[in-house]
Amino acid sequence: MIKSIKALFIVASITALSACGWHFQNGTLIPQELRTLTFESADPYSEMSVAMRNQLQANNIQLVNSTQGIPVLRINKFRTNDEVASVFKRGREAEKVLMLEVEASVRLANGETHPITAKINRTFFDNSRAALAKSAEQEIIWNDMREQAARQLITKMVALEKQVKHK
Repeated sequence: MIKSIKALFIVASITALSACGWHFQNGTLIPQELRTLTFESADPYSEMSVAMRNQLQANNIQLVNSTQGIPVLRINKFRTNDEVASVFKRGREAEKVLMLEVEASVRLANGETHPITAKINRTFFDNSRAALAKSAEQEIIWNDMREQAARQLITKMVALEKQVKHK
């Protein structure tokens, strides 16, 4: 009986946690002015650039080459860092905080440039006994963080466009 209650609680918790968060529904909230834009990055093949491009396309944003009068989203730089959050009794790392910070800018069709940023932090249990599993898990977390940062940038880009219209 207790095992089934625990299992039900775990399933309910996972369902609740995976359902939280706000996401665009295939780009329906994106204004018409931003449905076509140019995406630029210093490294177009970096994992962050690929994640950003994937999120733009998932939101039905058409990516075109740079031309006059087309808004431009540019990833200026991104940084990753990890810091030790806690240690085991013997002094080995127990937990890390993974940090991703992305600085981007949006140049609207009228020529105005606005900076936008996304910061993502996650904790990671650093199990030194499972080195291979640890690196695979950490890579999955980094990929998820890049996708989340890309979604945040799109949200901020849309909010920025609406703020500029109301001025």
